[in-house]
Amino acid sequence: MEHKIKLPLTSEAIEGFKSGDYVFLTGELYVARDAAHKRMNEALDQGNNLPIPIKNQTIYYMGPSPARQGRAIGSAGPTTASRMDKYAPRLLDLGLKGMVGKGKRSKEVIDAIVRNKAVYFAAVGGAGALLSKCIKESEVICYDDLGAEAIRKLYVEDFPVIVVIDSKGNNLYETAILKYKKD
Repeated sequence: MEHKIKLPLTSEAIEGFKSGDYVFLTGELYVARDAAHKRMNEALDQGNNLPIPIKNQTIYYMGPSPARQGRAIGSAGPTTASRMDKYAPRLLDLGLKGMVGKGKRSKEVIDAIVRNKAVYFAAVGGAGALLSKCIKESEVICYDDLGAEAIRKLYVEDFPVIVVIDSKGNNLYETAILKYKKD
């Protein structure tokens, strides 16, 4: 099934997603990778607020290349999501509703997705140049010293993703293997 969704995500939209669905996202989302997640976790440990609003938001695990002239951003392909697994459950418990990356997630992240009725999307790896065409605006929000790993706010239009883990814990990486596995 295909869905066209306006961000931020709503509980109703998330409940309608099934593992394997195609989703086209339009609206604002945030970009953060390993170093930014580590800093956000340290801020929380110190009793500080996060530098971005987290409730109902979506984080894209991506480190962009520099923008070409006339473009909002350079190549913008997903990075391996499992590198954020030690931080994701805490952010999900604080209200994060969507994550975009590539690759498998840990049991702890899947449990947090189900507990918080959230979703994990995959973007197509190796297609960063094509994905960047859906990014209309890019602004560094904080941690500028991290360069490509700074937290950014993006405005995307019809950004294509696939539901990998839905709010019920159905996991495309597991079900797809079973579907094509020979006995």
